[in-house]
Amino acid sequence: MIQVLAVDDHSFTRSGIRQVLGREADFAPMDEAADDPEALQRIAQGGYDVVVLDLGLPGRSGLETLMEIRRSYPALPVLILTAYAEKQFALRALKAGANGYLTKTSSPGLLVHAIRQVASGGRYIGPEIAEMLAAALSGGSIDAPHEALSDREFEVMRAIASGKTVSDIARDLSLSVKTISTYRARALEKMSMRNNAEFTHYAIKSGLVD
Repeated sequence: MIQVLAVDDHSFTRSGIRQVLGREADFAPMDEAADDPEALQRIAQGGYDVVVLDLGLPGRSGLETLMEIRRSYPALPVLILTAYAEKQFALRALKAGANGYLTKTSSPGLLVHAIRQVASGGRYIGPEIAEMLAAALSGGSIDAPHEALSDREFEVMRAIASGKTVSDIARDLSLSVKTISTYRARALEKMSMRNNAEFTHYAIKSGLVD
C-alpha cells in the first residue's frame, strides 16, 4: 500500500487528493499537512512512501520545505503538485531534488500515475511542463531576468512581491534581517531594478505570485 502525505494549505485541495487516492486499491488512507512545520513533524514520524507537496505554502515556501526534506530524508520521494506552471518553478524544484512535477490542472488519473511512478523510484514530469522544458532546452526561449537569481534570492523576490516586509521574510525563513536585505539587494542588482514596486510589477506580470 502506498502511504501518501499531502502538503497543501488549502483544505479543498487536500480533500480532492484524498478522494482521488481513496478510489485506488493500492493506496493507504492519506495523511495531510497544511504548512511546513506540520509537514516536517509528520515526516519525522516516518512511514510515508511519497510526499505530494505544493509550492505555495504560507511561511516557508514549498521550495524551502523540499530542500529541508532532501537534507534530512534524501530517499523520500517528493512529487510537486502546484498551480505554478512556469518553467522556472519546475526547474528550481527539480534541481532541488523533486522526483516529479505536476500542475493542479492535471487530471486525477495523471496524479495517480505520477504518485505511483515516484513511489516506485522513478521520476515524473507532467506533459504541460515537459513541453515547456523541451522548448527551453532546444533554445526556443530567452532567459527571463529572474532566472539569474539563486533559489534564495528568488524566494525573497517573490515574498516581497507578495507584500511581505524584510522582517516578515526573515522570521519565515529563520534568517536575520540583514541577510534578507542582502538577498534583496542582490536580486535587485541582478534584475536591474531599483525598488520593491518594480519587483511587484514584474512578479505579477510574469505570473510568479498568486
